[in-house]
Amino acid sequence: MEEHSSVNADLPPPTDRQGRVAKWRNVLGFWLLGLCNNFAYVVMLSAAHDILQQQEGNNTTLPTPPSSLPPSHPEPHSNSSGRYDCNPTSTAAVLLADILPTLVIKLTAPFFIHAVPYGVRVLVCIATATASFLVASFSVSVWQSILGVIFASVSSGLGELTFLSLTVFFDRSVLSGWGSGTGGAGVGGALLYSGLTQAGLSPQLTLLIMLLVPAAMSLSYYFLLLFPPSFPQWSSRGRDQGCCAGVGVGVVSREHRPLIEDEDEEPGEDPDMTDSPVKTGGLTCTEKLIIIKGLMRFIVPLAVVYFAEYFINQGLLELLFFPDSALTHAQQYRWYQTLYQVGVLVSRSSLFCFKIRWVGVLSALQCVNAVVLTLGVYYSFMTSVWIVFAIVFYEGLLGGAAYVNTYYYISMESGDREREFSMAAASVGDSLGISISGAVAMPLHTYFCSL
Repeated sequence: MEEHSSVNADLPPPTDRQGRVAKWRNVLGFWLLGLCNNFAYVVMLSAAHDILQQQEGNNTTLPTPPSSLPPSHPEPHSNSSGRYDCNPTSTAAVLLADILPTLVIKLTAPFFIHAVPYGVRVLVCIATATASFLVASFSVSVWQSILGVIFASVSSGLGELTFLSLTVFFDRSVLSGWGSGTGGAGVGGALLYSGLTQAGLSPQLTLLIMLLVPAAMSLSYYFLLLFPPSFPQWSSRGRDQGCCAGVGVGVVSREHRPLIEDEDEEPGEDPDMTDSPVKTGGLTCTEKLIIIKGLMRFIVPLAVVYFAEYFINQGLLELLFFPDSALTHAQQYRWYQTLYQVGVLVSRSSLFCFKIRWVGVLSALQCVNAVVLTLGVYYSFMTSVWIVFAIVFYEGLLGGAAYVNTYYYISMESGDREREFSMAAASVGDSLGISISGAVAMPLHTYFCSL
């Protein structure tokens, strides 16, 4: 298998008009891929309250479709006599179904995914995203809905790992497009679901409309992107030796290349372009483990940010219900998710304007948000839903900024030969934080609902 000769180097010079057109076409392509990849994941979280409230306790014998309730119908409450308006099961259960398959993929796939061609990986993402909408739409029980959520998780997890690795074959500016697109998925998914259901469409019909999303992913990847001539679309690359293989011919020793090092940029160097050739040869198991060790300074802060924000989103927000508001409980929950995603979109698009190197500061600020809202749930000192709306928007700003800046600096500070693996391996950070938050949020939900 002939290897491509460079990473981020097959594009025409940026001064050439055709090269500029190709660059922005690829930025748009990655924006759409980010949008489509995260769409099903976001929709399932936005629908979490509806899934649990409308289907909890349904029998398998021809139940009345939960969507038959008109928007103005009083919401059935399973724990209306308690201090909090609770579902029998926390929305964290949906969160765990939405993230655990992704976590498993991100923990294991970087060590073997090089054997699967990119074109095949994207086909799997499209198929599982389609299955997620169909299964969740036609489900008649919580467990069938959660199966749809699992399909969405597989699609999103494999897609994120694949597309982040794919960025190394293009101009680095596609990272800005990807980050902005994933933020757009949050706003588009949450806003579209909230808007359509509040307008009177059933959750079933809303999910069927979402089938346009995997179709758009297919068009974006196979028809919009302009791949480098040597890109191995339908064949696996022989470059990576696998986890436990020895170093092959042409491997450059570790003493002769950077490994996630802090290096000052050369004067006049464009940080968004890289034209250095790839050092050939595969990464051994030892090398991959060393790279992962170096990535921990990125992975840990990212995991903390996502632990705090999803602890808020799926552990606390469903308990922050304001009965005096004109919005019902379900509507308040949906708009919490929507405003959070608006904040994510704004901050994930910020890479076009500025960069934030110290993600640890964002982690600390997100933890402060989690503490404040936990105290707000317990002591009920927040008097208006608008206070929570503002905090949730700010929470989204912190989370989105942490995500996009983490991957930007990983791309900048990793060597050419290790960059593709580094981008894939670091993607475990957000999923790890989200998984832990789901595990913590479920017993917390049980505790609060027992009060």
